[in-house]
Amino acid sequence: MKTKTTSITYFFVILVLASLACTVFAGGPDYPEQAVPVSENEVQNMRTLIEQAFIAGADSGLVTLQFTESQLTSYIALKMQEQTNPPFTEPQILLRDGQLQMYGKIAQGMIAANIMITMNVSIDETSGLPKIEIVSADFGPIPAPEGMNNAISAIIDEAFTGSLGPVATGFRLESIVIADGLMTMTGRIK
Repeated sequence: MKTKTTSITYFFVILVLASLACTVFAGGPDYPEQAVPVSENEVQNMRTLIEQAFIAGADSGLVTLQFTESQLTSYIALKMQEQTNPPFTEPQILLRDGQLQMYGKIAQGMIAANIMITMNVSIDETSGLPKIEIVSADFGPIPAPEGMNNAISAIIDEAFTGSLGPVATGFRLESIVIADGLMTMTGRIK
């Protein structure tokens, strides 16, 4: 009898320790059914296409840039990997219905949840560069950490302006269209 009681006690102790060691998934918005692949090649292709678009637009002054979900997802994912304590992990970016939807995973202590942030991308009238406005942020059951919206806006802003980089000197956007997995940006070189 003592052996049976000891075995049950050990079982519950192991069960409690195992549950303490694990992160509890608390839900949140569902991730897209089909994952957007992350690849360093996509980021390199994006940079190459940006350079080519500016070279092609040098004569006419008109520059058209087109970004895919995979390029933007890869760029953001690699930026998150560079940070020691990123605000979210496993980003997935969808370009649908005129909006940029970003999914990710966030953890606070032992609780993890999915997040979804919906953003409008417009043109900043002053700078002529993309302007990101967060329309909604769903952090599931986890309250949005203090400053999370600002941190995410800064990361997204830096991703767009950083991806354009030095080739964008004198570049002013005229239109941004988001539809069917593509973001098309048209502008002029001053």
